[in-house]
Amino acid sequence: MQPASHLGLDPMLLGQILIREAGVSEDALQTALEKQLSEKRKIGELLVEADVINDLQLAKALATQQYLEVVAELPPADELDLSLIEPIPITFAKAHKLVPFAIEESGRIRVAIVDPLALDGIDDVSVLLQTRVVPVVAPEGKLTEFINKVYGRLRAGAELEGEGREDTDFNSEELVDLLDVNDEAPIIRWVNSLLFQAAKEKASDIHIEPGEKEVAVRFRRDGALHMHNTAPKKFLPSIITRVKIMAGLNIAEKRLPQDGRIRRKIGGKDIDMRVATVPTAAGERVTIRLLDRSSVLLGLGDIGMSEDTLEEVRKIIKRPHGILLVTGPTGSGKTTTLYACLSEIKSPELNILTAEDPVEYQLDGISQVQVNSKIDFTFASALRSFLRHDPDVVMVGEIRDKETAEIAITASLTGHFVFSTIHTNDAAGGVTRLVDMGIEPFLVASSLVGLLAQRLVRRPCYDCCEEVVPDTEILEELGLDPERFLRGEIKPPNVIGMRPVTPGKVLRAVGCKACQNLGYRGRTGIYELLLIDDPVRKLTLEKSDATALKQSGMQRGMITLRMDGARKVMQGLTTPEEVLLVTAEREEMH
Repeated sequence: MQPASHLGLDPMLLGQILIREAGVSEDALQTALEKQLSEKRKIGELLVEADVINDLQLAKALATQQYLEVVAELPPADELDLSLIEPIPITFAKAHKLVPFAIEESGRIRVAIVDPLALDGIDDVSVLLQTRVVPVVAPEGKLTEFINKVYGRLRAGAELEGEGREDTDFNSEELVDLLDVNDEAPIIRWVNSLLFQAAKEKASDIHIEPGEKEVAVRFRRDGALHMHNTAPKKFLPSIITRVKIMAGLNIAEKRLPQDGRIRRKIGGKDIDMRVATVPTAAGERVTIRLLDRSSVLLGLGDIGMSEDTLEEVRKIIKRPHGILLVTGPTGSGKTTTLYACLSEIKSPELNILTAEDPVEYQLDGISQVQVNSKIDFTFASALRSFLRHDPDVVMVGEIRDKETAEIAITASLTGHFVFSTIHTNDAAGGVTRLVDMGIEPFLVASSLVGLLAQRLVRRPCYDCCEEVVPDTEILEELGLDPERFLRGEIKPPNVIGMRPVTPGKVLRAVGCKACQNLGYRGRTGIYELLLIDDPVRKLTLEKSDATALKQSGMQRGMITLRMDGARKVMQGLTTPEEVLLVTAEREEMH
């Protein structure tokens, strides 16, 4: 079978297929189309990066468009006849994202490919194998993993002979050569494999933890830690040394913590990694945080805000002066929200400057500065220098001390709009934190215009989740009226990406191969917006505590984190268990 373009057919537009079969919204498709015009990239690739669809949904759509078969699962790598891939260099297979994987009874060879329109690659494979080939469409993640495993088998035999039984176990199938060099040492290939797997699984952190007898490797995915791999303890010094070399750290210093950075291209994506080492009783421990610089930046309408919250935030960020603080713990998506705000307001008429640690994503039309504490270039000194550059909008990564807070307030009072973050449990806590830092209450009351608290909750895997009738106790904990909810009388506001759920029911996470039996895939935000109006300003001047500020906001319609979480549960964007987990500590405090 050949692609539709070979057959002279007129295939449907890919966007139409994705709307019909993958549930892609018109807004999400339009956002991706606009980005496609500026970046000259494929629409499907942009939608996958934005987590609007997964690579299997894209593969099915491409197969439908080109009238081809889709293969969701490739055969086990250790069962492949290696003679199929020997004539094809790994660099060719990776560049064209294709691999032969089976022989049909007719003698034709089936070739899995990501892009069925890459006709040159298909024709070249036919020439290299000297036979006719049949293209089938495969998800990119599965195909890339398959390529690494089958070509790893070609290299593994001679290289691992004589290494010893224990070493062979250590270097078995996870040997992924990111640089496509055939003569790398096993340790280098093992570390490369780790980075590749983490990027492929969209892990945010890699933890390399020494134990008494072995080294454990854990990945953090969607906010939760999961065991990934282990290695014999004797390889720990080599692993740590390799990571330190990549990060530019001192390999001889084992007594003090060190921080560094790795930057690599993995699977065509520019990945920036922050590396931190610390000595423990069992040996040095390493944590690597991954930042995908090529990720699609989300707009304000795509980060999970309900329509009422989104409308208020848009009003705030268009003000000529004032301060908007985004609050929440590390890893709660504050930076993503700030970038979404900046992307919304940036224009040729505005001079926007940011001070970040580090600069995670490049934004066109915005001057971004990275602070460096080693040379005493702090948020405060960066912010102070910004005021001499005639800015309209300033974003400072975090308000950590009184000096930074004072300069931010000064900037807002002199006609600038300031975005920043602060570590507090809820929105009202941001006001009291500034006062605790030593800022005069009248300055806080006059400069702040809003505080946005947020958390990330995991989204259920829609391939395996189930609709269930919740217990009344859970509904009460979420703040929902059990009788009205079970009768289907409570209607949540709209959110882009929401999944329809039968009224009176909620989703329950189950677990399948698509989500690696976790039951969840991806995350969305829950939000609490405290507007600084006259009653809140009065309480601030009176140095009232966070509880009084929160209650004042709720009296005028403020939606708390748990209330917004309950709305996300009704929208099918998360599960009751997730909302209760991420809001439990905060609710108990009040």
